Amino acid sequence: MASVGNIAKLSARLASRHTPRCVARRGFRVAARDEAAQNFTMPALSPTMTEGNIAGWRVKEGDSFSAGDVLLEIETDKATMDVEAQDDGVMVKVMQGDGSKAVKVGARIAVIAEAGDDASSIEIPKEKASASAGEPVRKDRPTPQEETAGGIDTTESSPSAAEAPPSSKPNADAAAGGAADTTSGAQKAQSQGGKARKQTYPLYPSVEHLLHENGLSKEDADKIPASGPSGRLLKGDVLAYLGRISKDYPAQSSARLLKLSHLDLSNIQLAKPAPKPEAPKIAPAEPELPQETEIAVPISLSAVIATQKRVQDTLGIFLPLSTFIARASELANEELPLSKARRPTADDLFNSVLGLDKVARSPRGHFVPQVTGYAPLSLGAPKRAAKKPDIIDMLMSKKAVKKAPRIVSGALGVAAGENVFSVVAKLGEERRAAEYLERMKMALEKEPGRLVL
Repeated sequence: MASVGNIAKLSARLASRHTPRCVARRGFRVAARDEAAQNFTMPALSPTMTEGNIAGWRVKEGDSFSAGDVLLEIETDKATMDVEAQDDGVMVKVMQGDGSKAVKVGARIAVIAEAGDDASSIEIPKEKASASAGEPVRKDRPTPQEETAGGIDTTESSPSAAEAPPSSKPNADAAAGGAADTTSGAQKAQSQGGKARKQTYPLYPSVEHLLHENGLSKEDADKIPASGPSGRLLKGDVLAYLGRISKDYPAQSSARLLKLSHLDLSNIQLAKPAPKPEAPKIAPAEPELPQETEIAVPISLSAVIATQKRVQDTLGIFLPLSTFIARASELANEELPLSKARRPTADDLFNSVLGLDKVARSPRGHFVPQVTGYAPLSLGAPKRAAKKPDIIDMLMSKKAVKKAPRIVSGALGVAAGENVFSVVAKLGEERRAAEYLERMKMALEKEPGRLVL
């Protein structure tokens, strides 16, 4: 049973491999076989191509070819391109051999037949005459008003234009008959306002299509007045030459476009200079007075007076209260915290570059206390001691100077109890002033003995 199954599988494989080959050879068709030859015309390899040269045939007469095979090479003024077969077939006869020059597009260059046909028994068909060979081409055209709405030709794009009644222009009949009258062409050239010249540039596809459609050759195109840039022929020029639009329309359109291409400066007027806005009057800035704050602290002088009496009783030296207050102010002004409004000096900036600004600095203060009721006197330095009598002066003087007894008295306006000490601090120095007064209070109330030495 296993051998029978293997044989069946092998038969199926052979049948599946052999069937596609048979089908390809038989060439199944959906229609009856028609052994008829077909004309192979010169193809247009670009929209602007009108003619070309045959460089050489790759398929000879009687040879078969398949879809995609290269049949021949065509040379143009721009490039050399290969022409491939679209379907399978047989090359029956070559009409234009290798090296043929200036072969028009649409002209017969070979005769081909379907694959499997006998090339020797096939009848060669006749070549179809083209419109460029002089065959009259007559097509019904709509009226110029319907055909050109706003100067745009809608003949080829509108399906209803093909069914419009024929034009009544005589030039349309002349074009259908094969050629236009030379006299009427000269009159058109004068009425169009353009100048006929030889077209050195390739024609636009729309212009070339319109020329072929109306049986006009390249030589006829050189006689049509051109209104395009650099003397190029436009579609409107051909339509005006055929009488389908107004003869003056191309010239008017060119003049209008030329006018719009330049900026018209004839109606430009200089604008009046805008009035300058009045600058607001800036009042002279008054110099700002530095903001100052008065800070006051009550301080008792009882301990100072007791120390003053003890020093006088022990040493016989009298120290006025001004000396105690001046020495307390000197101690309080040392190493005060920095002011917030202080700006860095040149030395500070230099030290910051060297990294020396990290050392804590406490500049000395310059505060002077104001004591309520205390007589104004210089607290910065104590009074100078009386000059001791010199022995020479005593000997030379007639009378001995008697030393006046020293009267011990307290300061006027200073009470033995609490007195108000106040200072005036500038903006940003409030903290320094408060620290100064706290140190003054500590020295005068708690440590008056430090002020004796």
